[in-house]
Formats: sequence, C-alpha cells, structure tokens
Amino acid sequence: MTLADVLDATSTDGWLVLHEEVIVAEQYRAGLTHSTQHLLMSVTKSVVGAVAGILVDQGKLAPTDLVTVHVPELKVSGYLGATVRDLLDMRSGVLFREDYADPTADVRRMEAAIAWRPGVEGVPPGLHHFLCELQADRPHGGPFNYRSSETDVLGWVCERAAGAHMWDLVSELVWRPMGAEHDAHLLCDALGDSVDNGGLTATLRDVARFGQLLLSAGASAGRQVIPRSWLADAWSVDYDVRAAFAASPAEAALPGSWYRNQLWVLPGPHGDILICMGIYGHLVRVDPATRTVMVKLSSWLTAQDPALLFDTLLACDAVATAFSGRAGQRGRFGAAPARGIITGHAVASPWAT
Repeated sequence: MTLADVLDATSTDGWLVLHEEVIVAEQYRAGLTHSTQHLLMSVTKSVVGAVAGILVDQGKLAPTDLVTVHVPELKVSGYLGATVRDLLDMRSGVLFREDYADPTADVRRMEAAIAWRPGVEGVPPGLHHFLCELQADRPHGGPFNYRSSETDVLGWVCERAAGAHMWDLVSELVWRPMGAEHDAHLLCDALGDSVDNGGLTATLRDVARFGQLLLSAGASAGRQVIPRSWLADAWSVDYDVRAAFAASPAEAALPGSWYRNQLWVLPGPHGDILICMGIYGHLVRVDPATRTVMVKLSSWLTAQDPALLFDTLLACDAVATAFSGRAGQRGRFGAAPARGIITGHAVASPWAT
C-alpha cells in the first residue's frame, strides 16, 4: 500500500507531518478545516499527563502522593492506597474492563455515566460518582493495564492539588505557553466534571504543536513548558516499567514497548518513538531520530481496529524513513531489541538532563 492508500483506507480526517519544525505535509478531509476542532479521544490523556508533570515540578503534587490525600471521596473505592504514580503508569489494582466490543464493560458503563450513550441501569449519573464505585481486584503497582478511569482519577487529583478546573490548567499550563493558534475545548459530564480520559477537542495544527512540544523536550519559543525531566523520565525505561508492560496483554500487540506518565513509547525503525493515541484512529507520533512529528485524526467506524492501527504505524514508519535517509532499515514489527527487561538497566533518554 502507498501512504495515500493508507490514509484513504483508515478514514483519515486530518494528516500533518512536521520535519525540523516545518510543515511538510498537511491534508484536510471529510469536512475538516484548519480551524475545525476534532475530538481527540485518548490523546487527551497525554495532555493531562503533561499537566500532572508541571504540577509536580511546581511542588503541588508528587508521584508518591496517595490518591486519597487529594481526593478523600475515593476512600470508599478501590483507589484507596493507590499513588499518583500508579495512575500515571496505569498500574493501580482497580478492576476496570476497557473492552469496547462488550456493551456491559466498565468503559461502556462509564460512557453512560458521562451521558455519551443512553442510560444504563445501575450506573449513577456523573463521572466522579462512577469512579467512586470502582473496586480493586489486585494490589496496586502491578502490571500495566490500560484503563481510561486512571486518567479521570488523575485529572481529579490534579484539580484538587492545583485548586483549579482541568480546562483552566490545560489552558494556562500547556495550551497558551506552547503558542496554540486556536482555543481547545474539554467536554464535561452533566454535572460539570471534565472528561479527562478523552474529552479534549482541538485543531490539527495545534495537536501538531503539542507533538512538537514533546519533541522539543517540553520547550517552546525558549520557554520550558513541560519539565524536561518529566519527559526524560517517560523515555528512560527500567526493569520494573518494562516488566509491568511485558506482563500485560498490550505486549503481544506492541512488543518491546512501555507506558509511562500517560505516554506510550514504542520501538521505531530508527530508535524509540513516543506515541499519543486514541480510539477511532487518533495518533501523534514523535520521533527524535528523524526530528519528525506526525498527527493523524480519523473517524473509524469502530473504536479499535488492530489492522487499521498497524497499517497507520507502518505508514508513519515509512514516512520517517524517507526523512531519515536510511531506507531499508528494520521495520516497526521486526525483532524487538533487548531492553531493560533483559538487562535491568535504565536506557538512556534522548532528552536526559
């Protein structure tokens, strides 16, 4: 398949490539324009993670803090005893099934709580009420398990720690400092609580600006927006982080990867790449080796489609290779290199201080 084939086959609404901070490709489809906001789904999680990193740098939050110190309402839930670090890396022991094909799964029940789907019997109205009802089924700090509830709790914790709504935190700490061209919006439930796991809407170019912020080690126009150390921590894997991912179902689909600070890190054809991604085909790909940022906004017919995701990742790898000048190198799904889980040593970050 060609890149054009992949963009056509994967219901692309917007596609943008930055190389050395210059736009080298930009396409708008299906009615999307340069000023149209697109729902980003779980790309939102990485923005909320950036907010958390800034609050940590400001001394308002610590990864070792107990969740219930900031949100005592969660003492009745399975989040009792969980730390902020457990939320950041999605390693709490809370039971939450994120199976979009099952209408009875927790993620579907949560959608009912925030009124994204018709009411479901037994689901209380309001996201925070729903989070308080979740219970644990294993100790905190175990294997990685992707759960949108973790980010909603993280956002709630950030709001309490900062004494501000998440939409104001995103605006004041990330969106304005990075030089966004347009406003973004953060969707809320019927009670006014923000949907931090996937409710952000933004324009294609502003999403690319966020990707460039990640590529530039958190700096924009000479100003440090996201702490450099926060992103370096996401890049630097150790035995514990890799083992937690390797013990999860995600390892089979994304071998050699890890999840840290609400960011994915995957092996790429020229080195590790950072990924923000959401259901229905949203992707931000940040590649330090080729100095590229790629953004894809889509409208898949189903929430998750491995074939469409892998085609997208392979197409992005091909674009990166074209800019690297090193055609013919190992592809994304070649043999995974030995990493921290083998040696137990931290891998050097491209942004280490």
